[in-house]
Parts: sequence; structure tokens; C-alpha cells
Amino acid sequence: MGAPTLLERETHMADVRESSNPYENAIQQLDTVAAHIGLDPDIHEVLKYPQRELTVHFPVKLDNGSTRVYTGYRVQHNLSRGPAKGGIRYSPRTDIDEVRALAMWMTWKCAIVNIPFGGAKGGVLCDPRTLSPAESERLTRRYASEIDLLIGPNTDIPAPDMGTNAQTMAWIMDTYSMHHGHTYPAVVTGKPVAIGGSEGRVDATGRGVYIVAREASKRMGMDLKGATVAVQGFGNVGGVAARILHEHGAKIVAVCDAFGGLHNPDGLNIPELMECQRNDGTLTTHAGGDPIGAMELLELPVDILVPAALENQITAANARRIQAKLVVEGANGPTTPVADRILHDRGVVVMPDVLANAGGVIVSYFEWVQDLQSYFWAENEVNVRMEQMMLRAYQEVVAIADRDNIDMRTAAYVIGVQRVADATKLRGIYP
Repeated sequence: MGAPTLLERETHMADVRESSNPYENAIQQLDTVAAHIGLDPDIHEVLKYPQRELTVHFPVKLDNGSTRVYTGYRVQHNLSRGPAKGGIRYSPRTDIDEVRALAMWMTWKCAIVNIPFGGAKGGVLCDPRTLSPAESERLTRRYASEIDLLIGPNTDIPAPDMGTNAQTMAWIMDTYSMHHGHTYPAVVTGKPVAIGGSEGRVDATGRGVYIVAREASKRMGMDLKGATVAVQGFGNVGGVAARILHEHGAKIVAVCDAFGGLHNPDGLNIPELMECQRNDGTLTTHAGGDPIGAMELLELPVDILVPAALENQITAANARRIQAKLVVEGANGPTTPVADRILHDRGVVVMPDVLANAGGVIVSYFEWVQDLQSYFWAENEVNVRMEQMMLRAYQEVVAIADRDNIDMRTAAYVIGVQRVADATKLRGIYP
């Protein structure tokens, strides 16, 4: 038999207590908030499914002269509130269900911070660490050619995600522009500043994590200065969040990347660690702490935990051993729905990914606006405007959580799902 269809998979979801499938978890989260707000069943049905899915298989010439066929995806979940927006990840672990989930989460995220985008996501099944720069460029340009029929400044605007960066976006922008006859900076965000990128974009997601951690700590009566923090993931999100938290007086006691981690109860020197990582490509060559694994890091006795690596890191298997008072999700989907309930019952405050890591898509929105207008802002202006939008979204989520006596994730989804549902209902079902 072939793989189950979306409808067949959905039929069996009610029997799943905990799943490692991110799309199934995304559906469970939607079902929870739909029941809470009494969502119209017809609208609920629409929101369960991606609007468009594209799977591509494309050949790439490798440096050794051989040819390898890669698989890529682009999924658009919902376009009711505007063009699709979402990153592209290169990962040996990605699949269509992961991309579906990420696209759905992007829909809610954009609605929660109230920017005029729907959710999308893309992925290529590959290990970017094994590709030479030339192979990476060829793969990127061919993938961009394959998804060209979906992307565009007014239809679907990609951005970097795991395994991709500003250079990747530059290649996609150039490929799209060559196909269409003139330069289209607004077709992607997260580009280098020299070709239409925005000041402040590189730090935006990590800066947003810091803002949410700061506000949540304040609300809990916890002084961020001196608070102990563990960060799982030390890339563009976790590394930036760790740096900014460190700059504001937090004590970063543990960090890890894909190769291993370091733990020092007296605090780590984050600037030195970042320099070490830049020089050696890993944290583990630094002598500032003891080795620690990524899963062990999650269970440390800290004030704040920032999971900023992969999905499904906090599950039913370890949720009862999480000792942090506050979890601020830098990654997408790091906590399963079952683990969410366990943490909530134990009094652990979870700031959900769809709010905590939204700084990146906010500044991507700013970049898109700047590209369309050909008028660019200073970094301070970008940071101030992003913080204003993050604070407004945070305050709206807190107000719903207090009003309904619910956890922060459900409160965030109440806002996001309701806004998308309202737009869907107002636009109607075509034809």
C-alpha cells in the first residue's frame, strides 16, 4: 500500500496520544483551539489542509562529475491574509509532513503578529554540510527554477531557515530575476544588505526571543539580570538569543550545537564561544565548560530554557524532568502537544514558537516593504519597529491567556486562528 493521504492520516489522528510527526502535532494544536473558540466546522475543515503542495525531483551535477537527484518541497498553507511567506530549509531529516507543519505554523505566526502574509515553507532533502559551495549554488539555483511557478514578490516570498542563509537567498533572487527579465529583490527576504536585504534581519529572530524572554520574566517577577539560561541550538536563533541575553546580564550556563555542548554553572563567556565557533565550526573545542548533550541540556536546573534547535525536543518522555521555570521556544515545534499539557500542569510557563520566534518574519516583512518601495531603513529603526510589534503581540496574547485562564500557546492560537478564520470567512469560498 502507498503512503496514507492527508484525509486518511487525519482520520487516525484522534487515536494518537503523542506523535513525532510534526504535521499531526500541528493538527492537534489547531483542533484544541478550534474547540476552545467554537470555530465554524467548515472553516476548521479548510484550515486543516495546505492550499498548495509542490514536490520536485531535480538533478544536480556534483563536483566529482556525477549527477544526483534531490527531492524538494514548497507548501503554501493559507493565502487568505496575503501572499505566502516562509523559509526554505536544507536538511537530511525534512519531509513533506514537516514542511506542511512549518507552513501551517507560519500562517498562525503571521496572523499573531498581524502582518499581511499567509504561511508557506520549503525544503530540500539534503545535508548542506556535505555540499561544496559550488554544489550548494547549483542545487539552490535548480531548486529555485523548479519552484519558480509558485514564488514571486506578490505570491510567495521565501526566506532562510535551517541549513540556508543570506547567500542562498541571493542565488534564489538572481535565478528568479534571470528567468523574469529584471531584478526582483522582493522575491525573497533574508538577503545580503548589498542586494536589498534589511539591516537587522540576521539578528531578528534571536532578538525577538530575547524580547519575549524579558517580558515573560518580568511578568513572572523574575529578574532577567542574573537569571540562569540554557540554550539548545547555537545557530542564527539560539546563538543570537544567547548573545543578547548575555549582554543584558543573564547567566548563560549551557549551550549546544549539532556537534555537542558546554555546561558551566558559573556562566559561559558567550562572545568567546561565538568566536570559537566561527574559527573552528564547533563549540566543543572551547575550554570554558564541561561537555553536555543536547537532551541533557534540556533538563538542567535553570530559570529559562531556550530550545532553538529542532522540533520534538520536549516530549512526554522528558517533560516531567524539565526544571526550567520559563521555556521560550526559539525553534519551530520543539514541544509536543502532550508535553505542553504536562508542562502547563506543572506550572512551567511556555512562550510558544509562533510568538517567541516571530521577530524573524516581522523583519522579513520590513525587508519586503523596503524592497517594494526601494527605500531602506537604518538598523535602529528596524529594531525599534520590530520590538513594538513583538510587544503588541505579546500583550495581546497575555490578555487572552488571562481572560480565558489558558496557557500562552492556546492564547496565541486563539488570536492567530481567529484572524485567519475571519479572513477566510470574509473572502468566502470561490466560486
